[in-house]
Amino acid sequence: MKTALVTGGFGFLGSHLGELLLQAGYAVHVVDDLSTSPIDVEDYLGQLGRPRELTFDVCTVAAYMSRADLPAYDEVYHLASPVGPAGVLRHAGNMIRDIVRDSYSLMDYCRKIGAKLLDVSTSEVYGGGQEGYCPESTPKIVPAKTTVRLEYAIGKLAAETAITNTCRVTDLQATIVRPFNISGPRQSPRGGFVLPRFIQQAHTGAPLTVFGKGGALRAFTHVRDMANGIHLAMRHGKSGEAYNMGNPANKTTILGLAQCVIQLLESKSSITFVDPKTIYGDLYEEASDKFPDAQKAMRELTWRPQFDVAHIVADAYQEFLRQEKAGVLREYVSA
Repeated sequence: MKTALVTGGFGFLGSHLGELLLQAGYAVHVVDDLSTSPIDVEDYLGQLGRPRELTFDVCTVAAYMSRADLPAYDEVYHLASPVGPAGVLRHAGNMIRDIVRDSYSLMDYCRKIGAKLLDVSTSEVYGGGQEGYCPESTPKIVPAKTTVRLEYAIGKLAAETAITNTCRVTDLQATIVRPFNISGPRQSPRGGFVLPRFIQQAHTGAPLTVFGKGGALRAFTHVRDMANGIHLAMRHGKSGEAYNMGNPANKTTILGLAQCVIQLLESKSSITFVDPKTIYGDLYEEASDKFPDAQKAMRELTWRPQFDVAHIVADAYQEFLRQEKAGVLREYVSA
């Protein structure tokens, strides 16, 4: 039986990745301090049937990696990180240090035991790309204005650079994935994520709060497609290489997403346009338009995203209703 360490494994993406790995016959150990987890852990474990193959430690990556008696895992998936356009704000001034520190500790560990590392980075490293279009070959852009969002992007890019160069000069085996706008079941508005906010508002009949004029372009990717892509990248990704992972066919505006949610939920909600700084404060910055060129992942990893935007919305809503009935909704807000 293969063994996997999943940092951030009780997060939105991490919980789906852990579920996939268990289904694939892995023994999975999760390390998560629960600081950004949108799930109720007891509810999640109950959904999975409390498998003996899933173990966990509630602590930071740094605390876990400092232990002297760590087991030797076959694969290490590094997902633990501050996350979300609003979620990163409380980590201002600390993110570059924390992201780079955790990445180095995991690189050192993987080199020592011969495990392969899969690092989940971010599409934020592109800074918007070429009018939103982001192939892996496009230059990484550092804007003139220093923001908290930029600190997050630079931290991730610094970790990527360290991983790539370490693969070049040592025996480290590591692959990098850059996700684009993951969404779907188990995501919450915590962190500033748009789809779960829209779903809650449409469900209650409240106006859907669209930031600015709603023209921002995104390519939403179902979380299960992303989890599958990450597993494929671990199995087939080239060491030291980065792969965009996002569904170009799902390119839409935020206003278009709001209209889709209202239609699919048969909601009577209206749409209102707001300034996000009035909700999250002056440190908040909206992302530039962005959508991926995912041909490299499709060609080299045989990855094929399956779910369109309507399917993402429908799956997210069904999970919302399940959590509401079970009484385990986490931090759903009206903003």
